[in-house]
Amino acid sequence: MIHHIGVFASDFEASRAFYAAALRPLGVTAGYETEDISEFWRPADDTPSLSLERAVDQQTRGLHVAFAASDRDAVDAFFLAATAAGGRPRHEPRYWPEYRAYCAFVTDPDDNNVEAVHKEIPATPTNGTG
Repeated sequence: MIHHIGVFASDFEASRAFYAAALRPLGVTAGYETEDISEFWRPADDTPSLSLERAVDQQTRGLHVAFAASDRDAVDAFFLAATAAGGRPRHEPRYWPEYRAYCAFVTDPDDNNVEAVHKEIPATPTNGTG
């Protein structure tokens, strides 16, 4: 459904370092880079992706973006890497029963909410009646 999401960073270098470190444990790396853009994706599949761009007028704030993790260890590694790279802890890794997932949340350099999530119980399909 989503091809890519664009995030416009006020401090591009700090944000590039943050996302590179935070996403590496999730198997997401920079697949394309210029002075002003870094496109992050999984090497075997370039979509969906995160397009990090140098802000010209306004940076992105208030975004909540979640990245799929393969297991709990990947969520833990995301959290450690993201906070070591300057992210601020929002919620340490734990199981969230309301989401049926193990998640961690970190604030990026521009106050966006970045999450790693590992779904542990498959969603129950519905026929639209609730």
